[in-house]
Amino acid sequence: MRIPKPTDGELAILAVLWQRGASTVRQVFEVLNEEREVGYTTVLKLLQIMTEKGLVDRDDSERTHVFSARHSEELTQRGLVQDLLDRAFGGSSMKLVMQALATRKASPEDLAAIRKMLMKAEAGAEVHR
Repeated sequence: MRIPKPTDGELAILAVLWQRGASTVRQVFEVLNEEREVGYTTVLKLLQIMTEKGLVDRDDSERTHVFSARHSEELTQRGLVQDLLDRAFGGSSMKLVMQALATRKASPEDLAAIRKMLMKAEAGAEVHR
């Protein structure tokens, strides 16, 4: 399932919705405005566009509309990574991972989690041979 690719501004709104859960325009605006100056009408317009794109759902059963992310954070991240993988790395997971590890030093905890994931992937590959 391909989900629509969010813009940077849309991702900022999605991050608020993933963190807070269903929220009004005012609630999203207040959280975003703490980080950087943003207009209320800008947030409203982005949420309207995101509803049309299928990134958020709008509950308009009450006077104040409440918005929620249509897709989980993990599913959205997977879609973004898949797009980046296809466009920038020719579909090569190895190239993507190598660049990610070369770009920013991974913590020992991250490296342990990566090793665990690799072992799990290798075990799955053994079953399918």
